[in-house]
Amino acid sequence: MALRPHLTLPELALRYLRKDPHNLDPEERKVLETFKERAPISRDAADIEEAEASFGDRLADRVAAVGGSWGFIGSFTAILIGWMLLNSDILTRWGHPFDPYPYIFLNLMLSTLAAIQAPIIMMSQNRAGDRDRVAASHDYEVNLRAELEIMRLHEKIDIVLARLDKIETGV
Repeated sequence: MALRPHLTLPELALRYLRKDPHNLDPEERKVLETFKERAPISRDAADIEEAEASFGDRLADRVAAVGGSWGFIGSFTAILIGWMLLNSDILTRWGHPFDPYPYIFLNLMLSTLAAIQAPIIMMSQNRAGDRDRVAASHDYEVNLRAELEIMRLHEKIDIVLARLDKIETGV
């Protein structure tokens, strides 16, 4: 079995994947095309996803990174304690607390923050899921390409071994 250097895409699909070329997934078609051209297929999945990210996507990631950090929790706790001390103790001594206990304005601000921050964090989580899907698809492409290259190497080794057998047997 001699290797032909320029197999067509349908021939590659039938030979290596044992699939009809019309039934190929987009990933399989892409892998076979790069396999045929002997072009590299691996690339950084994070770079792929980042190139497709919009301004809003990147902003949601930044907000989620800040809102989900210990620094944010510590700072926010300090602000809340400061707000309560200011309105319960310091300004009460002068008779001018702008948000006395039960801190209705503070509750309004916290509710507003939660109402805005929750969907933004969910957007970031959705993007993380999208990143995982891109990475999984890319991993599949790289693994399939590696498998095809191994199959091609096996064919070449089989040809070399067959030629050695002919030489040894004198045929």
